[in-house]
Amino acid sequence: MLDAENLADVVVGVIVVAAVALFVLLLTSRKVDDDERSRVRAFIPLFIGSAAFWALFQQQFTVITIHSDTRLDRSLGTGHWTMPISWVQSFDPFFIILLAPVFAVLWTRLGDRQPGTPTKFGLGIVLMGSAFLVFLPMVGVSSVPVLWAGLILLVATLGELMVSPVGLSLSTRLAPRACPVLMVALCCLSVALGTALSGSLAGYYSEQTEAAYFGTLGAVTIAVGATLLVLSPWIRRMLRGVR
Repeated sequence: MLDAENLADVVVGVIVVAAVALFVLLLTSRKVDDDERSRVRAFIPLFIGSAAFWALFQQQFTVITIHSDTRLDRSLGTGHWTMPISWVQSFDPFFIILLAPVFAVLWTRLGDRQPGTPTKFGLGIVLMGSAFLVFLPMVGVSSVPVLWAGLILLVATLGELMVSPVGLSLSTRLAPRACPVLMVALCCLSVALGTALSGSLAGYYSEQTEAAYFGTLGAVTIAVGATLLVLSPWIRRMLRGVR
């Protein structure tokens, strides 16, 4: 029943069932009061948005790696030294180390004036979709500059810094007192769902379809982020005082 061809799809199905079960458990539990139940409902669109974000972000280990291996010009300097393909995976950690302190200082200085969590989520997801659209000018180019891949991953990392730490922090603050671990589990499941989806979606990528692939996924993800931005006032009300 399980093989390399269907494993990602099966994992997606299992995670969806598990997530629905946890949401139903939290929303129907007598140990959860009305304010806590409202916060759980507010987390549903954020869960979906998080999964959409990770479905694209985790493709740096699938499609982006394949693209870098076959299309990226990794020659640097006058000595024609070729950067190992594995180094492409270092771009995101480098940008995280460089930019995480900047975001930390920014949010600290803004204090109560900083955007709410739903707004940060929406902006981060829009950035992730935009990163995929940055691929489009290089469609059909046989030798893509390595700095172009760096630009794509920079935009994706900016989105990651708006979603990843914010989502984990929010899940701890929204957790009902009677079952605090389940909200953190749902946050982790959103990452797992997106990661499994990145594997499923990667099966549709090829050099012949890359314009439609990057364009469609980028546009759909931007639409998801824009929807969260539109819904952010409602989500903030449903959070019942949690920013």
